[in-house]
This record gives sequence, structure tokens and C-alpha cells, in this order.
Amino acid sequence: MGDNSKALERLYSRQAFGIKPGLEVIENLLKKLGNPERSFGVIHVAGTNGKGSVCAMIDSVLRAAGITTGLYTSPHLISFNERICVGGKQIEDSELAELIGESERVAEEVARKLKREPTFFECATAMAFQHFRKKGVKLAVVEVGLGGRLDATNAIMPLVSVITRVSLEHMLYLGKDIESIAFEKAGIIKQGRPVVCGATDEKALEVIRRISKERASPFFNAAENVSVRVVSGDMSGQKVNVETSGASYGTMKLPLAGAHQVENLSTAITALEVLGDVAGISIEPDRVKAGIGETRWAGRFQLLGKDPPLIVDGAHNPGAAKVLADTLGQVSGGKPVGLVVGMCGDKDVNGFMKSFGAMVKKLWVVPLKSDRNMPEGRISSAGKVQGWDVAATSLEKAISDAEAWARNVSGVVCVTGSLFLAGEMLEMRSCKP
Repeated sequence: MGDNSKALERLYSRQAFGIKPGLEVIENLLKKLGNPERSFGVIHVAGTNGKGSVCAMIDSVLRAAGITTGLYTSPHLISFNERICVGGKQIEDSELAELIGESERVAEEVARKLKREPTFFECATAMAFQHFRKKGVKLAVVEVGLGGRLDATNAIMPLVSVITRVSLEHMLYLGKDIESIAFEKAGIIKQGRPVVCGATDEKALEVIRRISKERASPFFNAAENVSVRVVSGDMSGQKVNVETSGASYGTMKLPLAGAHQVENLSTAITALEVLGDVAGISIEPDRVKAGIGETRWAGRFQLLGKDPPLIVDGAHNPGAAKVLADTLGQVSGGKPVGLVVGMCGDKDVNGFMKSFGAMVKKLWVVPLKSDRNMPEGRISSAGKVQGWDVAATSLEKAISDAEAWARNVSGVVCVTGSLFLAGEMLEMRSCKP
């Protein structure tokens, strides 16, 4: 374990090189490793909100169909190992240490050649692809890290590109409006390769449709392909009836709550059907139902306790906050909500808080274990603007106080504001993703 810790320290030290969009470094890293990304098929998923859930659904269905899968996602909640999974299992510490060693050797060569150090994410991406090749992965589901066009994951040639809902995020890197951000996301569309678009802003849809036409990429709108009727639902998930233009799946269990997950389900099923057409992989409806029913995606409207209801959700931008607030409204039965919030300093805290409005009665502000932590005063001020009762304390004390409050008023507790906080909460409750 010590060797693994030292190896991870070396990898994490590359965070000091920051975020440097562009493909030259990752392409050189992969070339030095013998282009491992060419040894498996890829479903490449970009988007602002929902891409992780879509990745988790697709991976789960492919595994249910007996296919050896790789899943590469970010960020992790508790341990780096969560980012790289094969067959639903996280990479082992010993395998990770070996990969970091290989990555460091080629990173040094690339740095000498290009006069630029590979970043943390560039090395992590190369490591994931190398691990997938070693493990004999047939299909990999790869989540974009930031944007799409210049993201390190975009060094692959996908069988299918998928773009989930687009909203304003990372504007320093991606652009100041929806059209600019959609252009960056649409950068994962490759010549002649099909693209699946989830429910999204009309302006974003126009950009994605235009670029797919320019690149002669068959375009599939999930909202037009899939019809989902919600049969029932609660905080732990929902039962839905699913029909598509080409298949009838009947009623299935979706263990993820909220209308946004119905959108994500439509996107995932469309992607799977398109994959079947382009890769000749026929997945029986019962395998789709089984895979969706087994989908797990930690830290996203995850129910950690029932008495009182305790939910953890990694929402950290106004768009995700609106989705979270809508989901709470759908499943809480009008119960008062207490928020436990910690955020990173670069986030729109006022836009985030505005989404919840009158459903929230109390706010506990907690610090993140991160140097990106937003000062307590900014979060408290945003809560007071909404007219909420605000307290600032530690995470442990906040949860204790919030649960006591919720029992007293028959309320719901929701821990949110950051994936860092979601990870801290899961670790505190010993919930391994």
C-alpha cells in the first residue's frame, strides 16, 4: 500500500501543471504506449450534466450482456481507483502502481520532446486506456473530463459519440454562452461516426446538429427515439415503461431518482441501439432491463438513510441545482428540506441557492477538505438572501444537527454543493462507491 501511495503522490503532483487543453501531449503519450486506445471500441460521452449517469447505465447494460467493459469517469469521490473500472470492478492498488510507473516513464520522454509536462488528467487517461488493453476490454465507456474538443479523452476514435444536456459551465475554458459550450462538447463528433444527443437547450441542439451534418455523422435525437412513461417513483428510484422506434422494453426498474434520470435513460438506450447498429452487437431487451436495474452511480441523489431521509448529491452548478431541486420536489412529498452545503470558490453560489427557493428551511454551511473551498461567509450570505435559517459548522456536527431537525419536523436532509463534499460524506458513512 505504501508503494501505491507514493505512486499516487507522483501522479497527483502533476495537478500543479494545471489544465492545458489540447491533444498533442495525450497523442504522444498514447503513441509511446503503443496506442492502447485502438485495441477496443469506445462509446464517448460528453455533456454538462448527466454524462456520468449515462456512462454508468451504458456500462451496466453492456456488462449484463456479457461484454468485457472498461469504464473511465472523473472525478473520483473517495479513491482514484474509482476512475478506472473493468467489468464493474475498480482497478487494484497493485495494478495502479504499475500503471503510474509506466505512465511516468513515458511522460518524461514526452516532456523532453514537447517541452511541456503532461498533466494529471492526461496521464490518468493514458493509464486508463493502457489498463483496458491489458485486461482485454472489448468496449470502453469513456466520460469526457472537460468540454470535449480539446479534452484528453478526445484522442480516441469512437464507435458512437454521445452528448448529454448542455448548460453553462467552466466558462473560462469553454466560452461565455450556450452555443460556445455546445461547440466544445460537439468536438467529440468524428467524421462519419454517429452521434446521439440527449434532451438539451434548443440553441445547443442546433450547434450539435450542424456539426454532425458538417462531419457526415448520423444524428440521433434521444427525445425523438425513446418514449418513457414513469409508472411509480420514490427517493430510491423509479419504475418506467420504455418504448423506442425499434423495440419495446416494457416496464423496468431505474434505481436513480428524478425526471433528469428519465432523460438520461433515453440517451443511454438510444446510444445502445445505435451501437448495436454500427458494431453489430445485438443486446436482448431482457439484458437491457437487467443492466439498467443494476445501475449504480454514487453521490448522485444517493439515499444514505431513510429515518430521516438523508440524500447526498454532487450538484455544484445552477443547472444541476435546478435538477436536484426538481427531484426533491417530486419525491419528498412537500416535506421541508434542510441543506448541508460546501462549495468550491469558483462556483456560482447565488445561482445555485436560488434553485431551491421556499422548499428549504435550514442551511448548514460546512468547509470542504480542499484548497478550493469557498469561504463560509459567501455561502451563508447566499442562503440568507433566500430567507433561510443558516448555521456554519463541521460536516459531522451539521449532519447530526440536520438529522435531529429532520426527525423533529418530518423533513429531508440533502448534502450537496460539491463532489468533494459528496466524497467526504460517503467516506464518513463508510459507503464505498
